[in-house]
Amino acid sequence: MSTQIKILPEAIANQIAAGEVVERPSSVVKELVENSIDAGASEIIIEIENGGKRMVRVTDNGCGMNHDDAFLCLERHATSKIASESDLFALQSMGFRGEALPAIASVSRFRLQTRFSEEETGWQIYAEGGVVRQAEAVGSPPGTVVEVRNLFFNTPARRKFLRRDETEFGHIADVVSRLAMARPDIHFKLIHGGRTHLEALRHQRLEERVAALLSRTMAAEMKVFEAESGGGEIVTGLLGMPSLSRSNGNHIYTYVNGRFVRDRVVQHAVLEAYRTLLEKRRYPVVVLFLDLPPEQVDVNVHPTKHEVRFREQGRVHDFLLHAIRDALRSHLTAEPRHFFSLDKPSEPRQPEITDPSQPEVAVKAGVQEAFSAYQQSPRVKWSPSEKGEAIGFPSRPLPEDAQPVSDEWRLIGQYLGSYLLCQVGEDLLVVDQHAAHERIGFERLKAQFASAGIERQELLLPVVIDLDHRESAAINEHLDTLNRLGFYIELFGGRSIAVKSVPQLLADANIERLVRTVATELSVSGRASALDEAFDEVLTLMACHGMIRANQVLSRLEMEALLKSLAEIDFGSHCPHGRPVVWKLGKKDVERMFHRR
Repeated sequence: MSTQIKILPEAIANQIAAGEVVERPSSVVKELVENSIDAGASEIIIEIENGGKRMVRVTDNGCGMNHDDAFLCLERHATSKIASESDLFALQSMGFRGEALPAIASVSRFRLQTRFSEEETGWQIYAEGGVVRQAEAVGSPPGTVVEVRNLFFNTPARRKFLRRDETEFGHIADVVSRLAMARPDIHFKLIHGGRTHLEALRHQRLEERVAALLSRTMAAEMKVFEAESGGGEIVTGLLGMPSLSRSNGNHIYTYVNGRFVRDRVVQHAVLEAYRTLLEKRRYPVVVLFLDLPPEQVDVNVHPTKHEVRFREQGRVHDFLLHAIRDALRSHLTAEPRHFFSLDKPSEPRQPEITDPSQPEVAVKAGVQEAFSAYQQSPRVKWSPSEKGEAIGFPSRPLPEDAQPVSDEWRLIGQYLGSYLLCQVGEDLLVVDQHAAHERIGFERLKAQFASAGIERQELLLPVVIDLDHRESAAINEHLDTLNRLGFYIELFGGRSIAVKSVPQLLADANIERLVRTVATELSVSGRASALDEAFDEVLTLMACHGMIRANQVLSRLEMEALLKSLAEIDFGSHCPHGRPVVWKLGKKDVERMFHRR
């Protein structure tokens, strides 16, 4: 009787591997450039024709290969990067599987020219569809040239999925930019259709490489940061100020042990660190390098190596979150150099869209109670403006001898009953009084809330929730954490749970949606940031209550007290909604308005 299971021919196996590794021309560029980096190249030239569909050529001045290695590199799972199982958990190289070159060669007309640096003669191998057609000795400089022509020529169904030349080249440029960002010590050059589109010379500092790849204007709005944990993790990079935000996350560059990754834990920590500093639907510009012991991270979880798995993902998440947050705190104080500048407008804001997936949070009557308890002293009543009622300052009474923020600040006055005008050095600052007071109230409420702890609210009737398998596993694993966060949850049989109490501030939230969201986040990062966000939303609404409004005339003492309070809190450059508190107009901007030199 004939068997139904058969071993696939080598050609078909290679094409299947190519389907995992080679999605489009940019995948070819990524694999070839990573090989050049592993070869110790100090110069890498990438030449492209027709978006990579007609030709991709990568030339490097690395160590090259000898005769035997040149042939072996076209065999599947042939690699110089690992030799034993333990090597998989001590990886220091970009590539290690030995699949890239044979996979690429199986779906293209492939030419390899290489010379080992210690030999006088190089070798050239030509293959079509994975079959070697020609091999010969050639004269060539040390290093390697890989040329890939007519990608997917023998798999026309896959070739039909490729997009226009401009689109495919855009993906290639993104790949080269990401790889070049991580290696300022290597000279990268990208040529398309005979024209140089990107060139990054060797740089001494990361800031220089970022300026070359993104723009000098963008790099000027980014701050260097570095932090180290007690467990061997080190994070370095550049953090964009909130004024540099974008409408998508394409400018978040994250690397783990030198490898560009799109990891959920890392991305979550970055976005969480910028929460309350950016408006909704805005994303930061970040270049972040996380280095940790190789045994603490598994990079062998995806064919393209874009994903990783951390042994202690919760610890890594919290380390990154606090490192970024602390760095931002040091830069976003109420100092003139950190404010938005009118001569560098940020990208136009997109219309704010309500996200139906977020927990619904309402402010109940008890919020006013908590708000009153927060105040440390009686309010100072101010005279009502034409369009507003009397408002109190949620802080200590205004001192009779209120002083400006510092000797550098000189209060000029109030504009339209809404904005404070100040001179600091040669800069003119415009302060939104409502946004400033809102951030002051929010930071003080948050500190008071953190010190007082989380109070529970018993539910009159338990909320029974039927979970799927993943949600149920996350809830069971993190029951203790949920209890510390103010929930009381009991197992209700099968995959059902009964929620009997919730944090008091969130008693009016959609309990089922909140619990499901928290369970999902705990399973991803080990941290319930949905709760933090929900708490912050309530505290923001509380901070809005009784704040100084627009069109509210203030006395000079009141204005100076507001500025002084602003200087005493963290993140004084933005309100809790992420809107700017202060804009800056420099002397040159003013002189330009009046056509002065």
